[in-house]
Amino acid sequence: MIHQFTLFPGITLRCVPDDRFKQACMTVQLVHPMSKEEAPLNALVPAVLLRGTESAPDIRSITQRLDDLYGASVGVCIRRVGDYQTTGFGCGFVEDRLALSGDRILEPMVQFLKELLLCPVLENGIFRQDYVETEKKNLTDYLQSQYNDKIRYANLQLLRYMCKADSYGVPRLGEAEDVQKVTAQALYDYYRRILKECPIEIFYVGSACPETVAELVKEVFRDVERDCVSLPGQTPFCDGGEGRYEEKSEAAQSRLCMGFTAPVDGQAPKMLALQMMGYIFGGGMTSKLFMNVREKMSLCYDIGASYYSSKGLLLVSAGVDRDKVEITGDEILNQLESCRNGDISQEELNAAKESVCSHMRTVTDSAGAIEEFYSIENLSGCPMTPEAYIQQIEKITIDDVVAAAKTLKLHTVYTLEGVSQ
Repeated sequence: MIHQFTLFPGITLRCVPDDRFKQACMTVQLVHPMSKEEAPLNALVPAVLLRGTESAPDIRSITQRLDDLYGASVGVCIRRVGDYQTTGFGCGFVEDRLALSGDRILEPMVQFLKELLLCPVLENGIFRQDYVETEKKNLTDYLQSQYNDKIRYANLQLLRYMCKADSYGVPRLGEAEDVQKVTAQALYDYYRRILKECPIEIFYVGSACPETVAELVKEVFRDVERDCVSLPGQTPFCDGGEGRYEEKSEAAQSRLCMGFTAPVDGQAPKMLALQMMGYIFGGGMTSKLFMNVREKMSLCYDIGASYYSSKGLLLVSAGVDRDKVEITGDEILNQLESCRNGDISQEELNAAKESVCSHMRTVTDSAGAIEEFYSIENLSGCPMTPEAYIQQIEKITIDDVVAAAKTLKLHTVYTLEGVSQ
């Protein structure tokens, strides 16, 4: 059961009491509409804040503070959920009930999170220039490393083209060229603005009394100047136009990526039927794409499909030889047509259900998994518990999956052509 507290306007705490784990989990996330200009700022803010506070001004001091808290951990927490991007921290720490007699961890951990969020080390009234430049380099290096991962790069390119009129096409951490434009002054000004305006979501999973957690967290924000701006609602996919795109790569293998769209109406049964369809179509080693396109016809090295429920997008990605791109694309469409025609067995549906339900059952295996699931569900606009997911999935029939398949429409094709074959 989730206990929810509105600590101040625009600041919400959600607690899941659970005494099964040795470590508790807490996240503090500022939620903002996703945008190309602000994505790199949201990625950089928590990274720079983690470089030091007024009382712990460098990484060594931060590490010492965490060691003193029984080896607690703190890291950046940056998520993209539909039209929203979150920026903040996630931490794990030993439960008070497992500490030595007289020791407390929850309260000093919350106080340390307060320092990290509200008391950064400054230089001339803004973030330290060297900290900002170091984190810019770290982020740029990471973003540029994606070019070396051709599978990931091709999928990102497909989303960029497919969602050119939608915020979902913006990479979660922004673009490397935009990172370079960020200055210490601009980043500090942005940090002050989002701290004042953004809705703040705090999530706690652990054995502490929810009311106790609420009192501790409320003190963090008691003196923070706030003028919260409400978030716009999640929106369906904004279509900027269909297209086919090609790009050359020095790799030996080509990548074929195909993006399909389906209407999103916020109804869980239809959303989950599409999820089942995505799994039967290309979600695993028993899927139609894997069994037929890869195994039987040997048209590709790897192939799979992923469904993004917040926008109703189904993306197919395959590694192929350059001379087999066209025939592989045709066969992918043939397999989709097979689903539309009802060529789906009960065994295929059962395998899809078991896979998804098994994943849902693992949600409660750790405090971190619980936090991630419920945080994302809350921001998605269509929240459900794992138990509700499983109940809805068990009701899905072959007819539901066939109906879902009929709503899919090919929208964008992207090919990363290998030229060294």
